[in-house]
Amino acid sequence: MSPNEDTPSSCCALCERQGVALTRHHLIPRALHGRKRFRKRFSREEMKGDILMICRPCHNHIHRMLSEREMAESYHTREALLAQPDIAEFARWLSSRPAGFKPRSPSRRQR
Repeated sequence: MSPNEDTPSSCCALCERQGVALTRHHLIPRALHGRKRFRKRFSREEMKGDILMICRPCHNHIHRMLSEREMAESYHTREALLAQPDIAEFARWLSSRPAGFKPRSPSRRQR
Protein backbone atom coordinates (compact mmCIF):
# COMPACT_ATOMS: atom_id res chain seq x y z
CA MET A 1 0.00 0.00 0.00
CA SER A 2 1.34 3.45 -0.87
CA PRO A 3 1.70 6.19 1.76
CA ASN A 4 -1.44 7.88 0.42
CA GLU A 5 -3.62 4.84 1.06
CA ASP A 6 -5.36 4.00 4.30
CA THR A 7 -6.70 0.70 5.48
CA PRO A 8 -10.16 -0.36 4.36
CA SER A 9 -12.30 1.12 7.10
CA SER A 10 -15.02 3.50 6.03
CA CYS A 11 -16.68 4.22 2.72
CA CYS A 12 -15.56 6.12 -0.36
CA ALA A 13 -16.83 9.71 -0.33
CA LEU A 14 -17.96 9.43 -3.98
CA CYS A 15 -19.20 5.89 -4.72
CA GLU A 16 -19.93 5.09 -1.04
CA ARG A 17 -18.62 1.52 -1.29
CA GLN A 18 -17.75 -0.02 2.08
CA GLY A 19 -14.57 -1.94 2.89
CA VAL A 20 -12.33 -0.51 0.18
CA ALA A 21 -8.86 0.95 0.61
CA LEU A 22 -9.12 4.73 0.55
CA THR A 23 -6.74 7.33 -0.86
CA ARG A 24 -6.43 11.02 -0.06
CA HIS A 25 -7.66 13.28 -2.84
CA HIS A 26 -6.62 16.91 -2.40
CA LEU A 27 -9.53 19.01 -3.62
CA ILE A 28 -7.05 21.76 -4.51
CA PRO A 29 -4.17 19.85 -6.16
CA ARG A 30 -0.85 20.17 -4.34
CA ALA A 31 0.92 21.14 -7.55
CA LEU A 32 -1.07 24.40 -7.52
CA HIS A 33 -0.55 25.35 -3.86
CA GLY A 34 2.35 27.65 -4.72
CA ARG A 35 0.56 29.53 -7.49
CA LYS A 36 -0.33 33.10 -6.60
CA ARG A 37 -3.81 32.80 -8.10
CA PHE A 38 -4.74 29.96 -5.74
CA ARG A 39 -2.94 31.39 -2.70
CA LYS A 40 -5.16 34.48 -3.02
CA ARG A 41 -8.34 32.44 -3.46
CA PHE A 42 -7.84 29.76 -0.78
CA SER A 43 -6.34 29.85 2.70
CA ARG A 44 -3.40 27.65 3.53
CA GLU A 45 -5.67 25.53 5.74
CA GLU A 46 -8.12 25.03 2.87
CA MET A 47 -5.39 24.01 0.46
CA LYS A 48 -3.76 21.55 2.84
CA GLY A 49 -6.87 20.36 4.67
CA ASP A 50 -9.57 20.00 2.02
CA ILE A 51 -9.18 16.30 1.35
CA LEU A 52 -11.66 13.61 0.32
CA MET A 53 -11.07 9.99 1.22
CA ILE A 54 -11.95 8.08 -1.94
CA CYS A 55 -11.26 4.66 -3.44
CA ARG A 56 -8.55 4.19 -6.05
CA PRO A 57 -10.98 3.70 -9.00
CA CYS A 58 -12.81 6.97 -8.20
CA HIS A 59 -9.47 8.76 -7.70
CA ASN A 60 -8.15 7.55 -11.05
CA HIS A 61 -11.39 8.52 -12.79
CA ILE A 62 -11.30 12.08 -11.42
CA HIS A 63 -7.76 12.55 -12.72
CA ARG A 64 -8.70 11.10 -16.12
CA MET A 65 -11.67 13.46 -16.48
CA LEU A 66 -10.34 16.74 -15.06
CA SER A 67 -7.14 18.74 -15.28
CA GLU A 68 -5.59 20.00 -12.06
CA ARG A 69 -6.58 23.55 -12.94
CA GLU A 70 -10.23 22.49 -13.51
CA MET A 71 -10.22 20.69 -10.15
CA ALA A 72 -8.93 23.76 -8.30
CA GLU A 73 -11.15 26.28 -10.05
CA SER A 74 -14.47 24.47 -10.39
CA TYR A 75 -14.42 21.10 -8.64
CA HIS A 76 -12.93 21.78 -5.20
CA THR A 77 -15.85 20.32 -3.21
CA ARG A 78 -17.43 16.88 -3.02
CA GLU A 79 -20.72 18.33 -4.24
CA ALA A 80 -19.07 19.94 -7.27
CA LEU A 81 -17.35 16.66 -8.19
CA LEU A 82 -20.65 14.79 -7.95
CA ALA A 83 -22.34 17.48 -10.08
CA GLN A 84 -19.90 16.74 -12.92
CA PRO A 85 -21.87 14.28 -15.12
CA ASP A 86 -19.02 11.87 -16.01
CA ILE A 87 -17.89 11.56 -12.41
CA ALA A 88 -21.43 11.20 -11.06
CA GLU A 89 -22.24 8.49 -13.60
CA PHE A 90 -19.02 6.60 -12.81
CA ALA A 91 -19.65 6.82 -9.04
CA ARG A 92 -23.24 5.57 -9.50
CA TRP A 93 -22.04 2.69 -11.68
CA LEU A 94 -19.21 1.77 -9.29
CA SER A 95 -21.45 1.89 -6.21
CA SER A 96 -23.17 -1.34 -7.26
CA ARG A 97 -19.87 -3.24 -7.59
CA PRO A 98 -18.29 -5.28 -4.77
CA ALA A 99 -15.43 -3.91 -2.68
CA GLY A 100 -12.71 -5.86 -4.49
CA PHE A 101 -13.88 -4.84 -7.97
CA LYS A 102 -11.31 -3.01 -10.10
CA PRO A 103 -12.63 -1.50 -13.33
CA ARG A 104 -10.50 -1.84 -16.42
CA SER A 105 -8.53 1.21 -17.35
CA PRO A 106 -9.20 2.63 -20.77
CA SER A 107 -6.64 1.36 -23.23
CA ARG A 108 -3.82 3.73 -24.06
CA ARG A 109 -3.39 4.97 -27.58
CA GLN A 110 -0.41 3.78 -29.54
CA ARG A 111 2.08 6.48 -30.53
